[in-house]
Amino acid sequence: MERVTLLPSDNLFNSFIDERYIPTGKDKYYLRNKQVTAPVGGWRNLNSDEIEALVMNNNTAMSWDNILVTNEFDPRMVKNNKFYGYVRIGRITGNGLQYHDLRLSCGITNSSIHSCDIGDDCAIHNVNYLSHYIIGDRCMLFNIQEMSCTDHAKFGNGIIKDGEDEKVRVRMQVMNETGCRSILPFDGMITADAYLWAKYIDDTSLRDHLETITQGTFDSHRGYYGTIGSGCVIKNSLIIKDSKIGSCCYIKGASKLKNVTINSSDREPSQIGENVVLVNGIVGYGCKVFYSCIAVKFVMGSNSNLKYGARLIDSYLGENSTISCCEVLNNLLFPAHEQHHNNSFLIASVVKGQSNLAAGATIGSNHNSRSNDNEIEAGRGFWPGLCSSVKHSCKFASFTVLAKADYPSEINNPFPFALLSNNAKDDELNVMPAFMWMYNMYALARNEWKFANRDNRVFKVQNIEFDALAPDSMEEALNARHLLAVWVAKAWLESEGKSVEGLDNQELEKTGDRLMTQNPDIVDSLDIYGENIEKGHRKVRILKARKSYNAYGDMITFYAVKNLMKYMESHPDVTITDIAGMMNGERISDWVNLGGQLMPESDCDALRSDIRNGELSTWKEIHHRYNEIWKKYQEDKLRHSLMSYCDAFHLRPVSVDDWIGILDKGIEIQNSISSLVYESRRKDYDNKFRQATFRNEEERIAAWGRLEDNEFILQERCKTKEVIERIQSLKKRLLV
Repeated sequence: MERVTLLPSDNLFNSFIDERYIPTGKDKYYLRNKQVTAPVGGWRNLNSDEIEALVMNNNTAMSWDNILVTNEFDPRMVKNNKFYGYVRIGRITGNGLQYHDLRLSCGITNSSIHSCDIGDDCAIHNVNYLSHYIIGDRCMLFNIQEMSCTDHAKFGNGIIKDGEDEKVRVRMQVMNETGCRSILPFDGMITADAYLWAKYIDDTSLRDHLETITQGTFDSHRGYYGTIGSGCVIKNSLIIKDSKIGSCCYIKGASKLKNVTINSSDREPSQIGENVVLVNGIVGYGCKVFYSCIAVKFVMGSNSNLKYGARLIDSYLGENSTISCCEVLNNLLFPAHEQHHNNSFLIASVVKGQSNLAAGATIGSNHNSRSNDNEIEAGRGFWPGLCSSVKHSCKFASFTVLAKADYPSEINNPFPFALLSNNAKDDELNVMPAFMWMYNMYALARNEWKFANRDNRVFKVQNIEFDALAPDSMEEALNARHLLAVWVAKAWLESEGKSVEGLDNQELEKTGDRLMTQNPDIVDSLDIYGENIEKGHRKVRILKARKSYNAYGDMITFYAVKNLMKYMESHPDVTITDIAGMMNGERISDWVNLGGQLMPESDCDALRSDIRNGELSTWKEIHHRYNEIWKKYQEDKLRHSLMSYCDAFHLRPVSVDDWIGILDKGIEIQNSISSLVYESRRKDYDNKFRQATFRNEEERIAAWGRLEDNEFILQERCKTKEVIERIQSLKKRLLV
């Protein structure tokens, strides 16, 4: 254990860097001087009158020769301080600073300053221990117990400094409690980086290169000072150690900030609030952490929030996310994750964005196993409902909704937009594919608008797909139609007393497709069961199979219409012949959600290969590759949407009449979407139990507003009118 040791007075404040780690020809200030920009006119020594005034104001220094100031230095504003080591002080005048209701005079009072650089017009008062920091201009530091930096500070980055043992390196154990997917946090990490690193654990060369790249991104020399950017306000806080804090950051009442980088700027300021503990991590631009939150070994993406006692441990929190109250351990969370309740729990999972965990949701409890090496993977739009409990290991397709239940076994749900419910009465799992599209369109459409509207990032480093109808979900929809057709065929054959032996899935799919299009009444009367969805021997009943099959067809059709319309509007010279030429070959069926950015798996594989072979040797180059892939995404998505439609409806080649038919169907579906948005919201207004809390209609209207005045419904109607006009315009263009 570490013990208190006695130091010679000469070493007390002059041994920041061990001499072994100072390069030949350098002095102990060489890194500090690289970090600091000298003021106009430079620094100078104190004159005798200034020293006398400082002494009269009850200031002391180990050596006044080591205190440097600028030409604009008013010693009257420096009182009751102790200066140690080499201190440089910027402009100090009789002016003051104000932030909200806090007003402080410029100057330094009642503080202990150890080897620091202090910018112009700062107000530093009651800082008991300020050691080895570079303070920017116009900073307000008020009532701080300890603010210090060591020579081996890493500021939350998963690196090691010269002479350090590998065991001190900080690793985030995301997605799995065992640490088998551990990654190194670093300033500038985005969700795509975290997933690329954590997912492909079998690619050991990739992981080795990423670790080397990360270590090489940051200087391993000892001796960097902590930094406080210009315009920061830090007040009533206890311990700030080995921290790098960006400009315009507001910190009030923090308990402990240790080994962290808090990114902040004038355009994207971050805030840290009362009783917060942040240790070993990175906070992105525009983040807010308030009210007794704890984060340890973490990265927060830009424009994210922790509030009300949330615990974030060994986890990456994606951009535009908010976590309140609850406990989040060993996770990799993609952008737009929402979790707001103290009794929800999320562990050892990768949740791929646009998700929301309700109160009482327990995701990833591993009490069904003797080990902790299990995981949960959920596609975009994961929504476990109130008091739902899901055990390792599970996998959920995009936009899965879980009804309230304690799900007893592992689940692999292949149906996007589905509702899963545990039917305890009949001891079976019920699955309603396409539920969100058929019965909760208000939430589905509003979420898509909401996620884009709430993306307040100024610099959008992480590319994000917000559209619910995208290559990932539509590939799942195509697979869902295949499964539904096969299982409908099996159910019908069994009802007819016929054997399914000898029939392959292609024959079964044709039979199921024919039944659902030509004999809907027969299909609706069948008991249809899924296969390989839940571990165990109980049945998995598929509800509303025919309606779901048709709903997936509408999604795929509308997916094609939206992308065709968007692409041709942005490329006015493109003809339908050009579009037809893009549809050669096979559909790209394998896609990767890389932190919110969708890309063909082949592009991801090429990216990994180029990292392995050294063609991409920095994170900056890797991020540039993400952007290059994103630039061609619109065209990739268009090609995928059109070929998905053709494959779903066995339509090749496509004639002009076919294109017109697709667009006419798009108008029909857009009108249906508008109606479904209204109807799904109207159910709340028609619910008599929801009305029971109101004295009369007037009170209900005052609380809810009128359905006809609902802002999103009106917005969707305007959007419907606009989309139909755009489709009609495109039809005219095709007919020319």
